[in-house]
Amino acid sequence: MLKSDELKQWLHKDLGKLDKILLVLATQDEPVRVFKINELARAAGFRDMQKWNVSATLSASKGKAIRTSGWELTDAGRMHVRGLGVASISPAAMQVAVDLRAHLAKINDQQTRDFVEEAIKCHEAELYRSAIVMSWLGAVDVLHKHVHQNHLADFNAEARRVNGKNWKNATSQDDIGKMNEGDFLDRIEALSIIGKNVKAELKKCLDLRNGCGHPNSLKVSVNKSAAHIETLLMNVFDKY
Repeated sequence: MLKSDELKQWLHKDLGKLDKILLVLATQDEPVRVFKINELARAAGFRDMQKWNVSATLSASKGKAIRTSGWELTDAGRMHVRGLGVASISPAAMQVAVDLRAHLAKINDQQTRDFVEEAIKCHEAELYRSAIVMSWLGAVDVLHKHVHQNHLADFNAEARRVNGKNWKNATSQDDIGKMNEGDFLDRIEALSIIGKNVKAELKKCLDLRNGCGHPNSLKVSVNKSAAHIETLLMNVFDKY
């Protein structure tokens, strides 16, 4: 979220104690202990932090940081640091990542969790093409699992009806994944697993994913990434 070499600039700005400690945490991807927080501040040329009661300040942060195996930022903390101007990502776009993190706790399958968590990290790190690709992979994984667990016989029947010469009945989720993703959306729309309008939006997401997943000059903004993730959140992750 904040590069270590940028920390020295931020720690010498006119900011309060809590803000500066949160900025140190924003350079880390894992929980850190107080001695490490002080060490990071000293490395950035700011020695006053070692005189502070860091734990007391973070304990009074109103949920912006929590202590697990060490101190780490919460979603509220990330939003707060973004609000200081650390990055250009808008609060609305950041809220998409917060909402997706909230949904992450509901996902039991580890493979899906990994896709979604990586998509969140990419979006927060402003790696928007990567965020678009990973969030799509997570959404397709959810749909494949849903079909495999609940509609496998009907799915195979519809696939045979459309392409009986080439479709071999799927017995596993991996078998379902052998189908072209655009065709897969057509099949599940025909079975009313998704509606016509949802399919249209998901196909737009698929087109964007394809554009982002191959070497080309396509550029995407934070808002494009946020809209893509929000579409998948509302029409896939929150429904299946």
